[in-house]
Amino acid sequence: MEMDKINEYLQIAIDKTVFFLPRIIAAGLILWIGFKIVKKLVQWVGLALEKTGFSETLRPFLTSTTSVILKGAVLFIIASFIGADLTGLVAILAAAGFAIGMALQGSLGNFASGILILTLKPYKIGDWIQLDDKFGKVEEIGIFSTDVLTPGNKILIVPNSMVTESVVTNFSEKGKIRLELMVTMPYDESFPKVKQIIIDSLLTIPKVLKDPLPEIGIQNFDSHSVQLLVRPYVKPSDFWEVTFESHKAIKAAFHAHDIKVAYSEGVEMGRIGE
Repeated sequence: MEMDKINEYLQIAIDKTVFFLPRIIAAGLILWIGFKIVKKLVQWVGLALEKTGFSETLRPFLTSTTSVILKGAVLFIIASFIGADLTGLVAILAAAGFAIGMALQGSLGNFASGILILTLKPYKIGDWIQLDDKFGKVEEIGIFSTDVLTPGNKILIVPNSMVTESVVTNFSEKGKIRLELMVTMPYDESFPKVKQIIIDSLLTIPKVLKDPLPEIGIQNFDSHSVQLLVRPYVKPSDFWEVTFESHKAIKAAFHAHDIKVAYSEGVEMGRIGE
């Protein structure tokens, strides 16, 4: 009786081996050839992305994603060839994908925004940008966030979804930016005179661009003084240095030319200059 059982099991094993062994060998060949093809395809994708000008940050991610997807497809083909029932696995993967997607909604939004930023390139590493009230130099552009170095030497980690949902000012796009400084002068002072004094003082600052020349105009009139808008042009990297140097130079020039300022204590009537 026991020998009959042993022979029965042995026959089943032989039958299974005869049935599955060719498929396993074929599956091994498919796996080897499939992964070779995937490797070549991934290389072609990488070259195509490089030729089309995709970001260096985005290319490794896309090639890795392509590799994972294609290798997964090869494994699914092998499992189907062997005869495995994939219906349950596909249902589990779909449910898991849905659950993960719901849990990572914010991260997926940042991911999608990162793809857009790296593809459309509204700014690049080294550019000076302003996002809402945040100003600084782009240090790194990642899939989920952008690192911005502020003039105060702080790193701001800005979610990419915030970038795509807001207005981004790129100060480096044109190679130069225009400062907007507020200066006041008394009503009884000559505007042409003060304007020339300010221009002369700004041109003593080495990092103020001479072409185009600084722009100076009357922006507004308040109860005590005339408000002037002073707009010199500088390179983006010199933004804060020139801002401080400009204020310092204008104050020194006003002192040298005895330009008065109005104080808010009390109200005094006076004449208006040119």
